[in-house]
Amino acid sequence: MIYENKYTLSRVQSVFLAKKMYDNNVYCGMRMENRAVTFPQTKTILDGVNVPDVQLDDIQAILNMRDAWRFLLNTVDAPVTLDYVCKLNEHIARNEALEWGKLRTGKVGISGTDYIPPIPTQDEAENELSEIMRENTTETEIALNTFLWGTRRQLFWDGNKRTSMTLANKILVSSGAGMLTITDRHMAEFNELLVDYYNTGEGEALKRFLYDNAIQGLEIYGA
Repeated sequence: MIYENKYTLSRVQSVFLAKKMYDNNVYCGMRMENRAVTFPQTKTILDGVNVPDVQLDDIQAILNMRDAWRFLLNTVDAPVTLDYVCKLNEHIARNEALEWGKLRTGKVGISGTDYIPPIPTQDEAENELSEIMRENTTETEIALNTFLWGTRRQLFWDGNKRTSMTLANKILVSSGAGMLTITDRHMAEFNELLVDYYNTGEGEALKRFLYDNAIQGLEIYGA
C-alpha cells in the first residue's frame, strides 16, 4: 500500500509545528531508550532549569537531542545524505557512545533480540539510503522507510533509534508532512513491534502502526 501524506503544511506551518512539538519528540527519544525521566522534567531541562533528581547522563541525552533539533531546524533544506545522518548522530550520541557521528566498526547486540546487525560500510550505507530517498512514493512513506532502515541497520555505536527518528522528522518537516512522535500510550506496542522487526526483518506491521499512531500535525481550517 502507499502511505499517503496526512498533512500538507506550508513551510511556515511546518517549522511552527516542529518548534511547538520538539520537546515532545525529545521526550519520546528518552522513552525509546527507557530513560527514567518524565515529560515535565524533560521540558524543564530544555528550558534551561536544573532538575536535581535527574541523572547527569540523562540530562546529557536530553541536551544532545535539543542540539540535534537545533541542527535540523537550521538545515531544513539540506539534502538527506549519509553525511547528514552522521551529523545528526554526532549531536545525539555525543559523549554517550564509543564514537559518535561515525559508522561503527565493530559488532553490537540489541536488547531483547538475537538479531546481530552487520557492520556497515560507507558504500553500502550510502547506496541503501540513496535508494530509499529515490523511491517513487510519498514523503511520509520515505520518512517511515528511513526510520525502519536506520533502526535495524544500526549504523552507529549508540543513538540509532533517536537518530532514525530525527532523520524521519527532517524529511517530514522539510516536506510539510507532519512529525513522527510516539506517545507514552503507544510506547509498549511500539517496542513489541520493533523487537519483532529486529527478529524477522519484516517491517510492514511496524510501519503501519507508526503511520496510524505516530504521525502528527496541524489541522488548518478555512482559507
